[in-house]
Amino acid sequence: MWYFGPYYIFGWSIRGYRFPAIIIGFSMNYAAYFAEIYRGGMDTIPKGQYEAAEVLGYSRVQTFFKIILPQVIKAILPSVTNEIITLVKDTSLAFTLAYNEMFSLAKQIAASQTSFVPFIIAGVFYFIANYAVAFVMERIEKAFDYYK
Repeated sequence: MWYFGPYYIFGWSIRGYRFPAIIIGFSMNYAAYFAEIYRGGMDTIPKGQYEAAEVLGYSRVQTFFKIILPQVIKAILPSVTNEIITLVKDTSLAFTLAYNEMFSLAKQIAASQTSFVPFIIAGVFYFIANYAVAFVMERIEKAFDYYK
């Protein structure tokens, strides 16, 4: 949709538009997932939290940033971590627009050398990227742990 849509709807040239279309497509797709995660996190906060903040004299902005948001972040971190890892893995879908990303390059090298090693190397790179995301997010989750 993001790549061919402007051509068919407005008649715009699609030359040189692959990378922006990929970025827009991934951004719009994962924005919807993250919005739902945040909405679900906001729904987990009991109404009593808002009422208590009002009784204490907090404004709506103070209530959100000092009371609600820290609780929401703690609740949604596992889901956010999962979606970020999925995003890293989904980047291999960029080959559908004939964009040379890591997996398509590994496929080309493997075909030319008749070897499986490029796939293993690509897998190791995906593993390292996902491990780094998981490591950072685990540290953030530990920082929000109330019961150390």
